[in-house]
Amino acid sequence: MRANASDPRGRLEAVDEVFAALAHPARRQIVMTVHFWGGAMAAGQIAKRFGCAWPTTTRHLRVLETAGLLSQRRVGRTRLYRLERSRLKLVRDWLDWLEPPTRRRKGERR
Repeated sequence: MRANASDPRGRLEAVDEVFAALAHPARRQIVMTVHFWGGAMAAGQIAKRFGCAWPTTTRHLRVLETAGLLSQRRVGRTRLYRLERSRLKLVRDWLDWLEPPTRRRKGERR
């Protein structure tokens, strides 16, 4: 279930969901593949790029969708998956907390 990122506790839960979804190498590879294909791909195109069986691929897609990293819509008989980059911002924001305070205040990024 997708956590509400509007309150502090919900934000931490949302970060945990994203990290959990990205914990599996196949899911990280799916995110990268969709990104490099312009941010959207059909489910069949994604499946062709991986050596997994179709049920395994759909489970990975479902985990990524539940975490809010992918969204999908039907176009005819095709499911089109789109990368939700805004959800990745949660991770960037969390990592920014690990920056030294002087760099954080100036708004610098690594």
